[in-house]
Amino acid sequence: MDRRRFLAGAGALGTTALAGCTGGGGGDGASGTPIAGHPAGADLDAQPRLGDAEETVIVAFEDPSCTLCRRFERETYPRIVSDLVEPGTASFVYRGLPIIYPWGDPAAHVLEATFAADADAFWALKDHYYAEQGAFDESNVYERSRAFLDGETSVDADAVVSAAEGGEADAAVQADLDAGGALDVGQTPVFYLFRDGRYETTVRGAQGYSVFATALEG
Repeated sequence: MDRRRFLAGAGALGTTALAGCTGGGGGDGASGTPIAGHPAGADLDAQPRLGDAEETVIVAFEDPSCTLCRRFERETYPRIVSDLVEPGTASFVYRGLPIIYPWGDPAAHVLEATFAADADAFWALKDHYYAEQGAFDESNVYERSRAFLDGETSVDADAVVSAAEGGEADAAVQADLDAGGALDVGQTPVFYLFRDGRYETTVRGAQGYSVFATALEG
């Protein structure tokens, strides 16, 4: 899979409906597969997670450089947090999959290095990438990430960026790439939904809140 290609026909993704509940296409897995046995759930305890729900989980594969991921983050993600995560209905797990524009790769490394230092700083930086997506490119992602972390979080920004540049986050980034590869994920965003501890369905593209709520709440 060419991890640097842009989404062919990206505009069509926003209208893609729920995948069939039996899986199919893209190696999604059979409906009812336990989360621990599903590729999206590999090494799940080591991933950034919002919420305490163990049985109902949204596993998101996103690229910081992906414009459709930005749409999801700006339009749908806040409602997922307020209406599903905060009430304890579901948890949201973020897995970085840098396969779109080149700057997504160093950004994914900085995110993982930030998460290793402080979870709150991770979520703040993730939000910043999507809010200011147009300001980033391959030449400035380390510098701009360092400036944000230094000014807006409590982490040692120099240490975090040095860890990302020095390869300390390579294994964490590769774990997400391996999970995405096992699922044949070739475009972002894609979300694997688990209900009652088992795989329910896949949501592809920047879907609205109702798609997630319907699948997880019935």
